[in-house]
Amino acid sequence: MSTDTGPRVPEVGPRGAWEILSNDADAVLVDVRTKAEWGFVGGPDLSALGREAVRREWQHWPDMARDPAFAPGLLEEVGRDASRYLFICRSGARSMQAARAVAELLSAEGRPGECLNVAEGFEGDLDEHAHRGTLNGWKACGLAWRQT
Repeated sequence: MSTDTGPRVPEVGPRGAWEILSNDADAVLVDVRTKAEWGFVGGPDLSALGREAVRREWQHWPDMARDPAFAPGLLEEVGRDASRYLFICRSGARSMQAARAVAELLSAEGRPGECLNVAEGFEGDLDEHAHRGTLNGWKACGLAWRQT
């Protein structure tokens, strides 16, 4: 029995996310990983689309405390008129939590905007050698990314 009471947030795979971002100028990719992850692992490169991902930590390294101002801060930074907010993290769990928080705030304010979780995330699931980035996820799909 699920105890999930938040809004339903649909998921889209990395290629589907790229397609949405390619075809919808009002869609925003929000990378919710930590500053350490952005620096050491890299992140999605949207320069071919003439834009950048928004980087906003859902949790702060090293204690991984959740940012209580995440949703209002993101909407202030991005604006509340984006058509779609696509959330990505390492493997899809933190981004789902962030997407639900923003969906709840948009709903409470009576504002439009669809929140989508990028399933598999940037690095994807662990492979048989306990490594990420080979089975699935943004990088394994061959989508543009760069080290920062």
